[in-house]
Amino acid sequence: MYDQAEALRLRMLKSQGKMARSTAIISGKGGVGKSNFTANFSYSLLAKGKKVLIVDMDIGMGNIHILFGATPNYNLKDYLNGLQGLYEVITPVEEGLAFIAGGSGLETVLEWSKPMFDRLIDGFSILQTEYDVILFDMGAGATKSSIDLILAVDEIILISTPEPTSITDAYSMMKFICMQDADKTFHIVNNRVMKEEEGRDSVARLQLAMRKFLSAESNILGFLPDDINVRNAVIAQIPFVKMYPNSQISKRMKEIAETYLLGEQPGTSIETSGFLEKIKSIFQKGRG
Repeated sequence: MYDQAEALRLRMLKSQGKMARSTAIISGKGGVGKSNFTANFSYSLLAKGKKVLIVDMDIGMGNIHILFGATPNYNLKDYLNGLQGLYEVITPVEEGLAFIAGGSGLETVLEWSKPMFDRLIDGFSILQTEYDVILFDMGAGATKSSIDLILAVDEIILISTPEPTSITDAYSMMKFICMQDADKTFHIVNNRVMKEEEGRDSVARLQLAMRKFLSAESNILGFLPDDINVRNAVIAQIPFVKMYPNSQISKRMKEIAETYLLGEQPGTSIETSGFLEKIKSIFQKGRG
């Protein structure tokens, strides 16, 4: 049976100890630079000695491969449907950094077949022991195809800009998540900031609203300036932290990665309720 097979897998993995830190990168609306942040953030974590895997979950609109200038042969859907093995759907970028393209047609966890779900658990049981950080690049907003996974990860990085509409959408997104899980850990990055004061004020208002109306706290990871180097790097299909390592925005991204790693926990024990346990709970509850 499934439970017996899963217990055997976990016993086999137990000796490997620490499991990857799972983080969903989200935004209240599109066009705020979420995927570009993910690509450059992963490089900054790599520079800190972390082994990083990105899973592109922006269904039908995923562009992580474009930002890396890479062409994946297969995607996550190919693996879940049993068409390819786990390592065939992983596209390497550099040693210690890789991504899995999402593929169109993936729906919520609750709508996956039992074999697809079993393969998900099998795959991530392995990947969580082989990487230090797994980043899930989610589609904009809280959608049917993303909320199950967002609720299962260890923590969330929300990308916004100082524009009032972006702040409003970011608050709405966090409100929706808090209504599902009041204890979720939030980090905030303000992108495309023209002036430091503007960035701080907009995030301060967002934090105040969360504290006052949601009784929720958030951590500010940092601010990224509006920089022409970002556009040039996207055109070149090279992350800006690699193409322009001495630019102001690359230095800020390095600081964001350092702040993120300061909050690193000793590691989720395989015997405790982590990412995979939450996904299993969502699946089993939905199948009721």
